[in-house]
Amino acid sequence: MDRIGWLRPAVLGANDGIISTASLILGVASSAADRHSILFAGLAGLVAGSLSMAAGEFVSVSSQADTEAASLAREREELRSHPDAEERELALIYVERGLEPELAGQVARQFTARDALRAHARDELGILAITKARPLQAALASAATFSIAAAPVLVAAATPPGLLQPITAAACLLLLSILGALGAYAGGAPPLKASLRVVFWGALAMIFTSAVGRLFGVVV
Repeated sequence: MDRIGWLRPAVLGANDGIISTASLILGVASSAADRHSILFAGLAGLVAGSLSMAAGEFVSVSSQADTEAASLAREREELRSHPDAEERELALIYVERGLEPELAGQVARQFTARDALRAHARDELGILAITKARPLQAALASAATFSIAAAPVLVAAATPPGLLQPITAAACLLLLSILGALGAYAGGAPPLKASLRVVFWGALAMIFTSAVGRLFGVVV
């Protein structure tokens, strides 16, 4: 759980970096564009995508951080103006979790005496230190992994024109399977299921994007 602040955006950034750049390259290649246009589109997608991921993560996680801060400020005011009611509220939370009323009251009283705001943040609001929103960490993790994972651009640059599409697609699927396994390993989950999940959605994205490029015959 202490990895969740950077693991989620890192996996998201890497997944998007592989799928979006590979799909973009395959879509442009399917439109019968020249090699220069294909590589330029991939490079532009890499730069735009990494910055977009960073901005998106920063904005969304900042919204979470703002919500957490507002909730804590409101809870702090309630503790100041109605301390007894807040202690009873905390005791009721522990009763709902299975404690006897008398024991729940003792636990609530001790937690309130030690650090009332922390107790309410944890048990009433669900705000934990290890899962607290960190916008900058999320933005940097997502942008970095997007840039690193945009390897399909390098694969396309090193591949002969006639083999560009199959080799880029194969490289993308291989990278996605590795990403799924690594992400699952870091999060303590089964690697095979995670690998199959990202490979399926990556393959679907490449198929649809290639179909669009072939259908319209233009750079998409």
